[in-house]
Amino acid sequence: MKQRVVFTIVGLFVLIAVLGGIKGLQISRMTADGKQFVPPPETVTTVEVHKESWESLLSSAGSLEAVQGVMVTAELTGKVTNIAFEPGAMVRTGDLLVQQDISSETAQLRASEAAVALAKTTLQRTRKLLTEKTVSQSQYDNADAQFKQAVAQFDMIRAAIAKKTIRAPFAGRLGIRLINLGQILNEGEAIVSLQSLDPIFINFSLPQQHLAQVQPGLAVRMTTDVFPGQTIEGKITAINPAVDIATRNLRVQATVANPKDQLRPGMFVNVAVVLPAQDKVLAIPATAVLYAPYGDSVFVVEEKKREQNSPPGKIVRQQFVRLGEKRGDFITVSSGLNDGETIISTGVFKLRNGQAVVVDNTLAPEFKLMPKANDN
Repeated sequence: MKQRVVFTIVGLFVLIAVLGGIKGLQISRMTADGKQFVPPPETVTTVEVHKESWESLLSSAGSLEAVQGVMVTAELTGKVTNIAFEPGAMVRTGDLLVQQDISSETAQLRASEAAVALAKTTLQRTRKLLTEKTVSQSQYDNADAQFKQAVAQFDMIRAAIAKKTIRAPFAGRLGIRLINLGQILNEGEAIVSLQSLDPIFINFSLPQQHLAQVQPGLAVRMTTDVFPGQTIEGKITAINPAVDIATRNLRVQATVANPKDQLRPGMFVNVAVVLPAQDKVLAIPATAVLYAPYGDSVFVVEEKKREQNSPPGKIVRQQFVRLGEKRGDFITVSSGLNDGETIISTGVFKLRNGQAVVVDNTLAPEFKLMPKANDN
């Protein structure tokens, strides 16, 4: 019985040793094959790096403001008898907006007109009698003063009627109506907003160190999330003569055309001031960059060194770079690349250092400095 147990144990050890040896041989063979394995070349697209001239831009955030904008209010207290405008409508200068009750002023105007006519007649008669030395100079002066008082009273009543006849001070677009027919309007009470929208102002600020670079007439480019992908151009029309003492920023105002009234006062916009000077930059497609926490890199295409039993071809070398400004589909490289080098433009995430590649640019995308979204 003991011999059987011993033989069984010995047999198990022998079996384990044989299986371990076979598995070891398999692993060593796989390791040797792995060392000799060369991955197939990856098909890639490339682009040659060149220095380009980029416009010098000063970027800022701004807001839109109407060239002319007021809240139309009542100058005198009175009852609303006529509302002559539609909310949101366009009006011209002098168009009637609101008519207040002027019945008492109209009656006073007729009485004042009669008083002016009587005072004028009296003055003319007194002037004639003065030439004939029938009346004294004081009587003539009294008649002249009464005539002037009557004219002043007439003008005052007519001015009150004009103030109660509320008209548009300038051409523009009306807002939401804030009054109702028959309402008693108090002095200074709001009626409707009136905004002149074409053209429209852009107000923005720049740091004081750019004071020497900014001047009226420079072009500006405006973008807003209301119209994604659309750039609106204008010009600087005014620069504040004083620098804000709290922020040390310079306030700048530009003007842009707004023929369709799509831009509205109060909107947030992004502004870029185009400077006359241009910068020489090394720009590459943004898709050529492999972003990583330890550093950004690109893959430079190089000729593979000739070796025995190895066909000629191209390989990639991972090169760490320092990136700069981004515009459109491109990003600038401040260090790490040289002018004239060829880099991989797409699919960098599937590459590794030293990998063989095959260049095929037939399907290479078109990179643009100012891409525009297609309307589908």
